[in-house]
Amino acid sequence: MKVNKIIESFMNMGIHLNERQAEQFSLYYRELMIWNDKINLTTIVDEDAVLIKHFVDSLLSTKVINFMEVKRLIDVGTGAGFPGIPLKIVYPHIEVVLLDALNKRIAFLDHIILILDLKNIYAVHGRAEDLARTELRESFDLCVSRAVSQLNVLCEYCLPFIAINGLFISYKGNKTIEELEHSENAIRILGGKVESVVDDILLDSTTNRGFVIIRKEHITEDRYPRRAGKPLKKPL
Repeated sequence: MKVNKIIESFMNMGIHLNERQAEQFSLYYRELMIWNDKINLTTIVDEDAVLIKHFVDSLLSTKVINFMEVKRLIDVGTGAGFPGIPLKIVYPHIEVVLLDALNKRIAFLDHIILILDLKNIYAVHGRAEDLARTELRESFDLCVSRAVSQLNVLCEYCLPFIAINGLFISYKGNKTIEELEHSENAIRILGGKVESVVDDILLDSTTNRGFVIIRKEHITEDRYPRRAGKPLKKPL
């Protein structure tokens, strides 16, 4: 993946990369493809598609909040590191925690953190339902998730990690409003309030990216999240 092409693609979205950042994305792609043959990290492998649908897409949340004000971020269900690692590359001042339940992915993330020479970023193995009951609870000013789950489920995974007045940004597709209607109860119970909804950011000629931005207004009750598996089986 050529550096100039990376810079140009981000520029088209209004995101300015320096040469070092573009080189990090290029190396990220190379290692992603090498590891993907072993542990199936992504079904998207075409160079142009990875650039837009993974790298650029991860940074579209910069259009809805000011990341220069973010100090500590957790990416729940990060998978191959999206959106957490691209956000870290562009905003190196942010402390980032990458959370995933599959140990093989954690090995890949540790490798990427090392090879890209990223500082103050940590890959953590475990389920959100369990880790939200550790010292990570209510300790982040921002939680992001690009995981493929319904919003009411993601809220129970994510809101317990957020400090009062912090934000949860959920990456969504073209059914944002419909999902939101089924999530109002979960958001309220978990201490959040919808701050804004964006569902018309054009990613490419066929795809729109939507975001739900939820602010944490109250402490999440100790009984949430429920034990592992319960949020998915019986959403709030």
